[in-house]
Amino acid sequence: MRPGDEVAGRYRLDELQGRGPMSEVWRAHDNTLDRTIALKLLSPTADLDRFRREAQAVAALAHENVMRVYDYGEDEAGPFMALEWLHGGTLEERLQHGPLPPAETHRVAQGMAAGLGHLHARGLIHRDLKPANVLFDEEGRPKLGDFGLVRHTAGSGTLTEAGTVLGTAAYISPEQAAGEPAGAASDVYSFGVILFRMLTGALPFTADNALALVDMHRRTPAPAVESLQPDAPRDLAALTAAALRKDPAQRPADGAALLSALGDAPTAVVLAGDTQATQVLAAPAVPADRPPSNARRRVALAGAAIVLLAAGGGVLAWAVTRPGSAAPAQNRSTGSTPGTRTGGHTGTTHSVPPTTTTHPTTKSQPTTTAGHTTTSIPTTTPATIPTTTPTITTVPPTTTVPTVTTPTTTAEAGTTTTTVAP
Repeated sequence: MRPGDEVAGRYRLDELQGRGPMSEVWRAHDNTLDRTIALKLLSPTADLDRFRREAQAVAALAHENVMRVYDYGEDEAGPFMALEWLHGGTLEERLQHGPLPPAETHRVAQGMAAGLGHLHARGLIHRDLKPANVLFDEEGRPKLGDFGLVRHTAGSGTLTEAGTVLGTAAYISPEQAAGEPAGAASDVYSFGVILFRMLTGALPFTADNALALVDMHRRTPAPAVESLQPDAPRDLAALTAAALRKDPAQRPADGAALLSALGDAPTAVVLAGDTQATQVLAAPAVPADRPPSNARRRVALAGAAIVLLAAGGGVLAWAVTRPGSAAPAQNRSTGSTPGTRTGGHTGTTHSVPPTTTTHPTTKSQPTTTAGHTTTSIPTTTPATIPTTTPTITTVPPTTTVPTVTTPTTTAEAGTTTTTVAP
């Protein structure tokens, strides 16, 4: 392939960035989306299944500290993978000038740990972590790249992978060097080697050949960071020593544990969803001086019944005493009417309309007729019963029914965040 060639009728090759036994990487231009990408082309003799596995693994990741994959395909040029272009260089290039400042070391270590935590949470093991596979974007953010050896859960040791021992012997874990399955703790060991180099500017082990170097990783204890860099931050030096332990069970378990040791919380992309059971909140307690809701209902119903009875009684009283109704006979004899003979004299007696107020003893008004004064005394003394039937208008009393307020319980479902493995 040469600059100017196109792949899949979409990607124009601009400049070769690197070549290895398995693939070559080009800086290319995406003509469809008008953006710069990294185009990885598989070598004719490389393992196609591994290349496809890498594409599938990276496509399932979404994290700010992991390189993104845009596209995968196969054409006349062979299988290809379109990746995020990171033009900030690699960590290997930065370490060519010696150790990094402590603050820079801490920041890069946090980014690496966050990226590893994202992989490990999804059951992926990088298995080839080294400074050349840590790249930086335009903002200086570190991102993990080159997932050619990535595996779901545990995979075979890198000694069985063609072309991997010579390139990664300086960062290989003891269990991988022994041909044992790699796990998340294997990436933690490689992280420890990188952290050792960022702090001191040197590798913990060096040898004239790869096999001797691999054997040192298996058997030789790593030197202390302080032996090469006395001024190194103690927390970073301690984390380096913990990550370089020979026994995987004695190291930090995974990327999330590394990130926690660095004083940060894991940040992972999770699928939003209501996975938390709905919680029923208890009703608020009723005050001691407040009757229960059932008692309040009974009080309200009783009040309403009283109002209805009062209204019914008023209607019945009006029906009995309305104008034109016949008065009881015993009540008619107590009044004075024209032409009534009273006290042995004949005269005309005028009755005074009754008032709405009844007194214990009521006297009728005297009437003077032809020089005689006639006084009509009612036969009953407790109260005066009018001779004419008054008109009674009954107004139902206005009764306010107590308002019963029933507490309303609102259940809020909280939303718990759930991480889903690919």
